[in-house]
Amino acid sequence: MKKPDIIQTIMTGFSERSCISGVGCIPVRYLWTDAFAVCNFLELFRRTGEQRYKEEALLLVDQVHHVLGQHRSDDSRSGWISGLENKEGELHPTIGGLRIGKKSNERKFDAPYNERLEWEQDGQYFHYLTKWMHALNLVTQVTGDFRYNRWALELAKTAHGRFTYTIPGNEKRMYWKMSIDLSYPLVPSMGQHDALDGYITYLQLVKTASEDPQTSHELHLESEIAEMAEISQAVNWATDDPLGIGGLLSDAFMLTQLIIAGSMEHLSDMFPKLLAHAKSGIDLFMRTDTLKYPPHYRLAFRELGLSIGLHAIEKTEQLFSEHADCFADRLLLQSQLKELNAYLPLCEIIENFWMKPENQKSSTWNEHLDINSVMLATSLDPDGYLMAE
Repeated sequence: MKKPDIIQTIMTGFSERSCISGVGCIPVRYLWTDAFAVCNFLELFRRTGEQRYKEEALLLVDQVHHVLGQHRSDDSRSGWISGLENKEGELHPTIGGLRIGKKSNERKFDAPYNERLEWEQDGQYFHYLTKWMHALNLVTQVTGDFRYNRWALELAKTAHGRFTYTIPGNEKRMYWKMSIDLSYPLVPSMGQHDALDGYITYLQLVKTASEDPQTSHELHLESEIAEMAEISQAVNWATDDPLGIGGLLSDAFMLTQLIIAGSMEHLSDMFPKLLAHAKSGIDLFMRTDTLKYPPHYRLAFRELGLSIGLHAIEKTEQLFSEHADCFADRLLLQSQLKELNAYLPLCEIIENFWMKPENQKSSTWNEHLDINSVMLATSLDPDGYLMAE
């Protein structure tokens, strides 16, 4: 089966399992997976010209807002998380944030913390919200409807205000996980790449909003961007987690696009730092020999995150070669990109492994079927997620 056919098969299966159409089944929404799915559907629309894929993407956006933007069915509360009345909530579906979509309800404020249970309990993750902002921004780019970008900006405003806080010394920090209504932290520690993701995502949103004459002044993100830049620069980005490494590589490509778009030369200092941390991370990851383990000891979506990031490096190198004059330290960047290019064969190794039917029978594949399959589709054609031409 050819790659485009595989992607269409994967995304059709996901749509049916998770009930995007909402006919005769109960929708199953999970914010991270759905963000990647929106990007995939829009890319299928761009590749094939078939309207049904764009319609699927827009249906999914609407369903995410109505499911994850509202309280759970097993919660004593009901309606929009934001507390807005129904009509106003329809106009601002992201202004209260969006739930993760975990199977169990959130841990209550006075309940004891249990690390194992916390992974299965609902709430809000900042890094999931940035993925949704990114997806909404892409919808605007594909459809020309700025309403989606405005929803992303409203989400950015709310998320930033609730996830960030100040410690003594006037230093800004971030919570990793917040309650459903964003009233208290569930996990107070800070995500390693949350501020970096927020910084780059905010810049993307602002770039798109600059073409919208109806964006209100209240949705400007100047102070939020400045705070995210400060927080992200104070964090060590080094990691041996393949999903985290892939995120750094994807961020590097999105940063490249922003720099080339103009008036963002100040971002050039961040570029070599991103590439250096990603390179050291891959070296650490390869020493673990994880890719030699049997499937039931591996998590496909984390490895596929790395594969997506490596595809991004291939595109980064191409853009850099065409626009080298936009960058400072050109020789250093050229050397770094060449080093990372040596790892591109990992994409095919990871994708081929997880496309094998026998490996998809493993417990780790089926326990995370939707996120695994959607991210496999993204890895097979990452242009939609990466916003690459």
